[in-house]
Amino acid sequence: MRQLHPEAIAAIQSKALFSKAEEQLLSKVGSTSQPTLETFQDLLHRHPDAFYLARTAKALQAHWQLMKQYYLLEDQTVQPLPKGDQVLNFSDAEDLIDDSKLKDMRDEVLEHELTVADRRQKREIRQLEQELHKWQVLVDSITGMSSPDFDSQTLAVLRGRMVRYLMRSREITLGRATKDNQIDVDLSLEGPAWKISRKQGVIKLKNNGDFFIANEGRRPIYIDGRPVLCGSKWRLSNNSVVEIASLRFVFLINQDLIALIRAEAAKITPQ
Repeated sequence: MRQLHPEAIAAIQSKALFSKAEEQLLSKVGSTSQPTLETFQDLLHRHPDAFYLARTAKALQAHWQLMKQYYLLEDQTVQPLPKGDQVLNFSDAEDLIDDSKLKDMRDEVLEHELTVADRRQKREIRQLEQELHKWQVLVDSITGMSSPDFDSQTLAVLRGRMVRYLMRSREITLGRATKDNQIDVDLSLEGPAWKISRKQGVIKLKNNGDFFIANEGRRPIYIDGRPVLCGSKWRLSNNSVVEIASLRFVFLINQDLIALIRAEAAKITPQ
């Protein structure tokens, strides 16, 4: 304790509980008065033996205000509870309850709706479980601490300002997900996507290791500032900037994995 910093010692001592003698002296300060710090400083000087050595005028003032809040000062009185037919506490109210008069208020319409909702949720859960192995893109938030390294399953990364999409299949679709339209890369996770088509484009990995993006939406896709119109496609390079309706992404390629894919493709290709 002696090796601690004086400020740390003071902070610990300031949390000491007030004794009955201390609270008795504080309770004598009138609730209608407007005591200042000098008032409590004078109280400390007049009763040095009663107060704990770490007490300050500010600490006394704070505790006096707390006592005033809970009607613990000498000149304060607590309003009595009303008498008569008024129930005084929860136990009395519980004793007055006649269990035989309690009605089972069942809402059949509500129970039916809850049953239907429960079935729908279970059906959606089963559907998600069945489609789990089909997921092609993972999304994780960018916190500034995420590692730029790729794992052995990620072919490329479409990195935005808020999220990054991990491409783990040779073909993924980009666009705006809706209730009736499920896609691989939901661009609405990055930002405002109401101008983006539900199926804006497709990114494919060719057997030779080249990535191409095809525009299938109404608005153009800009690759490094070059517009790719609807029905057109463009080759994506490492660090290509992809801009779709004011949302910007950087396309990063897992060079090591693509090199292995190209090597395997070269073995299969007949000489």
